[in-house]
Amino acid sequence: MDRRTRLAFFSALLLTLVSCARKPIEQASFDPSTYTELTFNDSDSMDPAWSYDTASDEVILNVYEPLFMFKGSSTKKLVPLIAAEVPTRDNGLISPDGRTYTIPIRRNVTFQDGTPMTMQDVRYSILRFILQDRDAGPSPLLLEPLTGYAGTRNDKGKNVPGIFKKAEDSVQIHGWNLVLHLPRPFSPLPTILASWAPIVSKKWAAEHGDWNGSKATWKKYNNPEKQTSYFFEHAFGTGPFVLVRWDRNTHEIVLRRNDHYWRTPARLKYVIIKGIDEFETRKLMIEAGQADSIYADREVFEQVQNIPHVQIADDLPTLEINPIVFFTFKINGTANPFIGSGKLDGKGIPLDFFNDVNVRKGFAYAFDYKDYINEVLDGKGIQPTGVVPQGLLGYNPHQQIYSYNPQKAIYYFKKAFGGQVWQKGFKFTAVYNAGNIPRQSLLQVLKHTVEALNPRFNIEVRPMDWPEFLDSYISSKLPIFVLAWQADYPDAYDFVFPMLDSQGAYPGPQHFADPRIDRLIDEAVAETNPAIRKKLYWRIQRLAYEDVPDLPVLQPLDYRTQRDWVKGWVNNPIFPDAPYGCYYYPVYKELPPAQKKRPESAP
Repeated sequence: MDRRTRLAFFSALLLTLVSCARKPIEQASFDPSTYTELTFNDSDSMDPAWSYDTASDEVILNVYEPLFMFKGSSTKKLVPLIAAEVPTRDNGLISPDGRTYTIPIRRNVTFQDGTPMTMQDVRYSILRFILQDRDAGPSPLLLEPLTGYAGTRNDKGKNVPGIFKKAEDSVQIHGWNLVLHLPRPFSPLPTILASWAPIVSKKWAAEHGDWNGSKATWKKYNNPEKQTSYFFEHAFGTGPFVLVRWDRNTHEIVLRRNDHYWRTPARLKYVIIKGIDEFETRKLMIEAGQADSIYADREVFEQVQNIPHVQIADDLPTLEINPIVFFTFKINGTANPFIGSGKLDGKGIPLDFFNDVNVRKGFAYAFDYKDYINEVLDGKGIQPTGVVPQGLLGYNPHQQIYSYNPQKAIYYFKKAFGGQVWQKGFKFTAVYNAGNIPRQSLLQVLKHTVEALNPRFNIEVRPMDWPEFLDSYISSKLPIFVLAWQADYPDAYDFVFPMLDSQGAYPGPQHFADPRIDRLIDEAVAETNPAIRKKLYWRIQRLAYEDVPDLPVLQPLDYRTQRDWVKGWVNNPIFPDAPYGCYYYPVYKELPPAQKKRPESAP
């Protein structure tokens, strides 16, 4: 396929994805008390120990609070939140050997009903976070630095002997000080505590059937089913907002200002976060003033420019790789609608289809990265050289990358399964989370370029609701899946571990493991010399290039679409779902002077 043909395909694809009949929407009155954010998907869970998706975490960090938070748009400067002070070596709150953190806690914090927060709540919250440890969940973020273990279960699913005691010993309270004991230095720890293990009420949890904090009962709540906990769709935090309602049928979340908040209450009274798949509907609603900000992909950038009273903040930096194509090495065949016949017979794929590195390399060379970035995303971003994004120590500008090369793709497909893939062909279904146009575009491009190599190759592309998508990839039913990784905290370890370590969030569902990579990741996180750490991360990414467990496609530049009456918004690339979602505490709404002269019913 020559360049002219590819450009025609990209143009036709974009017209198909964003075209939609325009329907009139009534103009809304200006309401400074209520903020409406329109996104494209629903949350997965309101449980801080379960949630590991940006849609959920945005809500959680507005209702609950961690120990620290990042100052403004900085990804380096921390300010205390639940904590009274940020520990450093200079202030003596981090021990000389880097293994003990003493964190003073505020004494005036209350939960949303005015109940005082206690030190027992602080300790319980961290222990619950690390001991719940659901499959492919966030617990390892703190479990590993605090206990030295990446999980509470071994590879046979049995609880690690003594893991409760290790967790209990690592999290202590001395008066109003939280004292954390680490088995080895872990320099990113404070930045992890700026987003994870927000404080919950031990009493409220126990009253609603969750773990009571005892050693005798913790195993009952280890790796639970998602909806078994009261935390799944209820919340009780210390944050600036209160969860009023989560309607999973209409994909709408309503937050109300917490009038018992320990700081000055937020200026917004209500925040409504609503999932709407169709971009055209989101666009019409922000035009009409029915929405204050919307999720808008790079493909539709031109359509949101020059809308009256709508502002665009463009070229916003990110610490994310998005999108990424992941291959599932061992597919779960139980009641699996995505693998056709389940055999290599031209009508499906076998469960170990992507376990053959030649198949993975065939796909790696079949995708047109440059044209996808330039034509679909208007050049707003770069093709990553590995899983560590530009801007972090460990990014390697010289790392070899895959590029569109049909001849090499054919070469590897002909080698796969001893030549059977090329001779017999294959058929499978690739799904994306409904409403995500970049991922839909990527799969359509991949389908087009792969099918162009051999008429026996067939990929069906279709959408799926976000919660169902998450469940399907976690249960290893998706042959390939397209997701992203936004920094949990600003360190290279936060990218190599979840995406390449056998205990990480994605390799688990993929059934990918490379002992060499695991060993190097373990060395890198314990290393305190930056120069040595950089070399270790470079070696890790070189091995990943050879293994091809995933295809990092883009490190994007983002933009935000919001009404010009929105004030106080700050972009921080670490905050979940930034720049579309945000921390709403400093946000307020105020009509610009020119609009104040107009009737409020016509903003």
